[in-house]
Amino acid sequence: MVGTKVYVISMAGSRERRRRFSRHAEDCGLEWQFFDAHTKLAPDLSYDEEVAIANHGRPLTAGELGCYSSHYGVWRNFLKTKDEKCVVLEDDVVVDWAGVQLVANVELTSFGIKYLRLYHKRPGRMQVLASDFGRRSLHIVELFDKAYGTQGYIICRSAAEMFCGTFSDVVRPIDDQMDRYFDHGVRNLSVYPSLLFEESVRSEIGSSRFTQKAAVPAALRQARLDKTARNHAFLRYRARAVLGKLTGRFERAHGRLRTITTFSDRGG
Repeated sequence: MVGTKVYVISMAGSRERRRRFSRHAEDCGLEWQFFDAHTKLAPDLSYDEEVAIANHGRPLTAGELGCYSSHYGVWRNFLKTKDEKCVVLEDDVVVDWAGVQLVANVELTSFGIKYLRLYHKRPGRMQVLASDFGRRSLHIVELFDKAYGTQGYIICRSAAEMFCGTFSDVVRPIDDQMDRYFDHGVRNLSVYPSLLFEESVRSEIGSSRFTQKAAVPAALRQARLDKTARNHAFLRYRARAVLGKLTGRFERAHGRLRTITTFSDRGG
């Protein structure tokens, strides 16, 4: 497929992960390459631990900083090409390659899609935007709650440019930052069901980030603000949906009335 490359983020020394991914990707029908994961922040990124604690409740781990920098680095590399979109994967996934190829072949921007998850880790509120998208029972959904995970997604140039332009200050993990559609304006869209799944292997980022720590007042306030923003976004969607149904009913009723009036005029 011309114009859509696949970047697979992987530690340079992770030979077993790379071997396993390569085996799964045999005859996948897509042009793909490994992208050496970063072990520290790239020079064009800055991290302020105090701000991170105020936003996220704790400092970011070295693994989280490397993960953030790796995705940011992929976007920067992608923007140096002439491609309109790319697929970004992490190396601990098993992919439905036929499904990914099908979706990647679609001119996503013509549907208003700038960023499309192929997987998300957490259930939550969503709306169905399109059904039977390329194949039966594949849906495009909009996510309103935290989804988590950067295991796989398709990103178009406009979203990559926006992310690179506004994500240079590292204040939370990269998946949290990408989930903040209410702040940066790029809708959090996903396929449903997922077109990949995460293997049950030990995370190279580590699990210490999930250890419960004492809440920081500033982080609690930020969490409340974020929750309010997500709730408002969902309520706006519900209001639009109700208004759309009412408008549709009015238009159908008006159409019937116009038909009846026209028929009466002819009869008269």
